[in-house]
Amino acid sequence: MHWRIFFATVICVNGIHASGILYPRPSESRETLTLDGIWKFAIANRTEQNKGFKDKWYAAPLHHNVEVIDMPVPSSYNDITQDANIRDHIGWAWYQRDFFLPKSWKSQQVSIRFGSVNYYAVVWINGVEVTNHSGGYLPFEVKITEHLKFGHLNWITVAVNNTLTPWTIPQGKIVYHNDSQRYPAGYYEQQYNFDFFNFAGIHRPVILSATPKTYIDDITINTTSVTDSLGVIFYSVELGGSKIAAYSVIAEIYDAQHRLVAQAKGLKGEISINNPNLWWPRGMNESVGYLYTLKIQLWNDAKNVEGDIYRLPFGVRFIEWNSTGVYINGKSVYFKGFGRHEDAILRGRGLDLVTLTKDYNLMRWIEANSFRTSHYPYSEELMDLADQQGFLVIDEVPAVGLDNFDDELLEAHMQTLKELVQRDKNRPAVVMWSIGNEPQSQKQVSAHYFDTIVKLVHRLDSSRPVTLVLNKPSSQDVAAQFLDVICINRYFGWYSDTGHSELITYQMIKEVTAWHEKHLKPVVVTEYGAGALAGLHTDPPVVWTEDYQVVLMEQNFKAFDQLREMGYLIGEMIWNFADFATPQEYFRPTGCMKGVFTRERQPKFAAHFLRRRYAQLT
Repeated sequence: MHWRIFFATVICVNGIHASGILYPRPSESRETLTLDGIWKFAIANRTEQNKGFKDKWYAAPLHHNVEVIDMPVPSSYNDITQDANIRDHIGWAWYQRDFFLPKSWKSQQVSIRFGSVNYYAVVWINGVEVTNHSGGYLPFEVKITEHLKFGHLNWITVAVNNTLTPWTIPQGKIVYHNDSQRYPAGYYEQQYNFDFFNFAGIHRPVILSATPKTYIDDITINTTSVTDSLGVIFYSVELGGSKIAAYSVIAEIYDAQHRLVAQAKGLKGEISINNPNLWWPRGMNESVGYLYTLKIQLWNDAKNVEGDIYRLPFGVRFIEWNSTGVYINGKSVYFKGFGRHEDAILRGRGLDLVTLTKDYNLMRWIEANSFRTSHYPYSEELMDLADQQGFLVIDEVPAVGLDNFDDELLEAHMQTLKELVQRDKNRPAVVMWSIGNEPQSQKQVSAHYFDTIVKLVHRLDSSRPVTLVLNKPSSQDVAAQFLDVICINRYFGWYSDTGHSELITYQMIKEVTAWHEKHLKPVVVTEYGAGALAGLHTDPPVVWTEDYQVVLMEQNFKAFDQLREMGYLIGEMIWNFADFATPQEYFRPTGCMKGVFTRERQPKFAAHFLRRRYAQLT
């Protein structure tokens, strides 16, 4: 089977909703219904990947065609069962469930929204294909009113494929093994260019929503200027549906006590807030994560009645950046935080509100103020808490380890960035866009590629700086010249000069200085660290012990302090917040052990050491 041709015949990335992707929030005019819960599930046979399409599994109850098991949604199907064939499955997996709809929705417009499905998804309602989507970490939505049955049972079927190719974001490839002495005929495996487990499935909530026939399709809001006495907000609204011309827009801003503080009329305009409560990150002001609410209401001028209503939380926060740093509301920011993964035991990458909340408690306890969504966009529910609790977020797309830079990959990369900016453009917590992690940026062909990508992001959103996380030497890299902020990953004393902790301070100072002197741009160290098995100790310290993890951190801290004084460094993010699942590899004992917390969220010695560090940083 030629995988690339197979997917091209099934998947069309243009199947997504073309405009807004507002989170489905209930209001006076909107209702929602979750489809989260237990679905029926089956995987396609390794040698018969097309069978579900040929036999039309979507046209009848799934158990009529194949043996099914129960599967929770949201979750990663390859982190749930005791079956290694499901854990290691490559290719198509099938989900199905039934549902009823309120009769009152018959006069409304009904949509279905998936928070994320990894990687390819095809969706049928009552046997009719309604949409498809490519890309595993961002939402997609489609209107389904005409395909629904009111007063009768409805069926939804979703086919999911986790195969990665050189033209997906992130990249991978299918490798066929032709050595008949070692492999049976047709044996293949998935290989990919990253070091985290390729969790698959319906990872985030599936929500049905009902809106009026004329509805609010998209909202954009930006702070254009702030002072202690005045905050100026620009807003714009896009409408969808029928009879749009009959409606006008009323915009109102409410404070955290639900008091009306400003208002305007029209599809777009500026609203001034007197004596605003500014959105501040942790550690910079007592008013941390302050959120207002923008209420957008449609009004039918012809009938003199109200229409659709949507409420959008937002923060009054202004970002600036230059060669010396990033500034929030006029104050310089020093990033102290983590690279992370959405990785929860018994959920994989599926949304888990318990783990999500625990992680924020731990980040507050450790006095962090920031994190990077390494190496893919995190859930909207997680991002909501970042807005509310005042965490700074470097928002990253899953362009990990890019190794070819052709037009097909560029198109997929640009589409992913468009979807990310569309989803997160209104979030005060998002202060930087990261267009990828550790590409082969020494290749000359990558210069035009990343120049194109950065220009695209600046067109999509000019209010935030753009970065790319680099691991090639500054003398060879050709991508940093286009960036606003330089982010680097460096593992001195671990991947290089393993065990030689005495070299770390010297090498880190030399490294950051070289980047700054070449580009005259601020630098964030977005990864450094060492693996440590919880409970393993030696004296003197050796690699893989908790003791060596702390020694490595201590030597990096000395470098960071000197670099801050030189004005070169504006942030340090340790790798990683918590241990996480990786592919099966002989050099990683069940996963990446660089976390300062275990995968069960218990602190290693490093967590206490880092807490003292972050408490002293301002």
